[in-house]
Amino acid sequence: MAARLDPTVCRVKVGKELHTAAGPQVVDALIQRQFDVFLDLKFHDIPNTVAGACRIAAAQGVWMLNVHASGGSRMMLAAREAVDAASDAPLLIGVTVLTSMSDAEMTEIGFNGSAADNVLRLAALSKTCGLDGIVSSAQEARNLKATFGSAFLLVTPGIRLVGDAAGDQRRVLTPLDAINMGADYLVIGRSISQSKDPVATLHAINQQIAAQCHVIAPA
Repeated sequence: MAARLDPTVCRVKVGKELHTAAGPQVVDALIQRQFDVFLDLKFHDIPNTVAGACRIAAAQGVWMLNVHASGGSRMMLAAREAVDAASDAPLLIGVTVLTSMSDAEMTEIGFNGSAADNVLRLAALSKTCGLDGIVSSAQEARNLKATFGSAFLLVTPGIRLVGDAAGDQRRVLTPLDAINMGADYLVIGRSISQSKDPVATLHAINQQIAAQCHVIAPA
C-alpha cells in the first residue's frame, strides 16, 4: 500500500500492530519513501521511560508522536523535554480519551464525569505541559477549539465515511463533519485500508475535502 500511495497527498500512521509486527524498521522504510510518519504508540509509563522512548522516536525522524495525557504532568513534561532536544522536533500530542470509550466505560474504570468532561480536563493538562495538541473525538473539537484556541492542534481518529461501519469506535464523524467541527488532522484507517481500492478512496476523500473546505491534503 505504501508503494501505491503518494506522500504528497497523505501522511501515514504506524500503530501498535504494525510496529509490533515489523519493528522500527518500518518507520525508517516509510520515511525513506518521503512519508511524514505519525508514530501512534501512545506512550504511558514512568516519566524516565516515556522520555527515553520519545527521544528515540524523535531521533528516528517521525513527524508526530503521542503520549497518554492520563500519565500525568511529570510524564508529559519529561516527554516534552526529550522531544525538544531533537534537532527537528516532532509534534507531541496528548491522548485524552480513546474514541472507543463510552460514558459508561469511563465510570467503569473510575473516572468522574462523562468522556467529554475528561477530554476537557486532560486537554487542559496537556496544554499546561506544553504539548502541541491532543488526540480526541471530532465530536469534541468545536468546544476544544473555543476553549484552547486555534493553535492547539486536534488530531481526530474515529473518522468513518458515509455508510461505513463504526466498528469498535463509539464517537465517530465523517471527514467533512470533523473538519467543520474544527479538526486539524484526520486519522482515517479502516475506511481506506479496508477499501476495495484504497488509493481511489483516498483520492475521493481529498477531492471532497478540497472542494468543500478549500483544503489541500495533507496541510
